[in-house]
Amino acid sequence: MSVRAGREFLAIPGPTTVPDEVLNAMHRPAVDIYSGPLLALTESLLGDVARLFKTDGRAYIYIANGHGAWEASLTNVLSKGDKILVLESGRFAVGWGESARRMGVEVEILKGDMRRAVRPAEVEARLKADKGGTIKAVLVAQIDTASGVVNDIAAIGEAVRAAKHDALLMVDTVASLGCMPFEMDAWRVDVAMSGSQKGLMTPPGLGFVAASDRAREVHKKAGLRTPYWDWTDREGDQHYQKYAGTPPEHLLFGLRKALDLLFEEGLENAFRRHQLLAEAVRRAVGIWAEGQAIGFNIIEPGERSDTVTAVLMNGGHDPEALRAYCREKCGVTLGHGIGDLSGKAIRIAHMGHVNAPMILGTLSVIEVALAALDIPHGKGGVQAAIDWLGGEVKP
Repeated sequence: MSVRAGREFLAIPGPTTVPDEVLNAMHRPAVDIYSGPLLALTESLLGDVARLFKTDGRAYIYIANGHGAWEASLTNVLSKGDKILVLESGRFAVGWGESARRMGVEVEILKGDMRRAVRPAEVEARLKADKGGTIKAVLVAQIDTASGVVNDIAAIGEAVRAAKHDALLMVDTVASLGCMPFEMDAWRVDVAMSGSQKGLMTPPGLGFVAASDRAREVHKKAGLRTPYWDWTDREGDQHYQKYAGTPPEHLLFGLRKALDLLFEEGLENAFRRHQLLAEAVRRAVGIWAEGQAIGFNIIEPGERSDTVTAVLMNGGHDPEALRAYCREKCGVTLGHGIGDLSGKAIRIAHMGHVNAPMILGTLSVIEVALAALDIPHGKGGVQAAIDWLGGEVKP
């Protein structure tokens, strides 16, 4: 017996649920790729992507996922033999660095772990020790979806400046853009990248990069530039140059609608919605953790992200059994542990097109699964989430 009939909930950290309005916007015939309306669409999207990054710099749209946007970022500002510093706080900044290493870049990892955010003081100390200025760029993820951590990019930017170092600051915002503040210019970020499939509520397939004037100046001498990713080519006058060929027009139609929805809600309202729903999840997990069979992966409460919560399973309890019960019996798909947390954790996503019924429904199903599988847990996690939202979301 199951109770999964009905619309299933997708609670994985990407791809996230795509709004019906976005799906409908994509459900239309192809158009002339040289037509005025498509040119205007591209112009509007490039402007709005820069608006999301909060930059006066240039934005670029790629037919690619986040890994493609990683490569686009690296190839445009680095040369073979350059050295970069990767700030570890999970899996994804390290993965970005691995992409660079395979392109002939020397990679140094500032050691962190899966349970803490980057310490800005350690960044400052390492850069101050780089007397010869050999480090050309610093790579970090604002939110790492493997660990569930959020890094303080403003503080890291301050650390780079305090060290009086010329390294470019490059930030992965795949799991944060559109969900929490990101101030590219104010925080002195030189290169930022993201993808369409998380907070931007669009199917996978679009990658985004934004570049500061300083990064574009460095770009002129970058030795890793290739025709597809090259910023200079994409700044050409011809429309096809914006995409290095045929535009991904149906994804662009979807993105236009998704950004319209986001701007209609208001970015500050979207950020607050994510904060409220994330805290509801944390309130529930905090109660369940009293049973000592589960607990937060991220140790410090202030370092837990507003888009995904990684939950460790202790005492020999199988996270995959919990995920299977939620999916097969109740129709809720949770994220699995990845990287060092593989087979040790579940991940609850709360990003993008998500609201209170979706989060409370997901939490309720998890609580049902904990009871059904006899996993020790504190009682009343869902009620704690309800109490939190009831106290914060007033008439």
